[in-house]
Amino acid sequence: MKVSANSKPVDLSTPETAAMLLRVYFRIAAAWGLTTEQEMRLLGASKSLFYKWKSGQVSSGLSPSTLERLSYVSRIYAALQILLPIPERANAWVKAANTAPIFGGASALKRMEGGQVGDLMVVADYLDANRGGDFS
Repeated sequence: MKVSANSKPVDLSTPETAAMLLRVYFRIAAAWGLTTEQEMRLLGASKSLFYKWKSGQVSSGLSPSTLERLSYVSRIYAALQILLPIPERANAWVKAANTAPIFGGASALKRMEGGQVGDLMVVADYLDANRGGDFS
């Protein structure tokens, strides 16, 4: 897709954009091998809304909180693709035990499942900070 100076910004409030963002999220969740409960927790969505979204029934734009959550998940996924360019390693990292102090021996997924947008932010920031140094 070529973007020119005359291109209009993407309207994040449309159902079409919401559906596209959710499709990306569900592909990431599948790559990470998340359970339905984990997917719902990371999205911060109720069960009924989650199942509507999962089936492609998106009738409105997404809330700012959901957009923020999707942004962090995308950042985490992208950072892992850079840090661990073998997809299987990148996707497995999310569930692996981690000795970094912010994880306390648990996995990044466990931290992300905390339920707060800030839990996703912490993992995204951790990965961004490690892109300049030694990471494993």
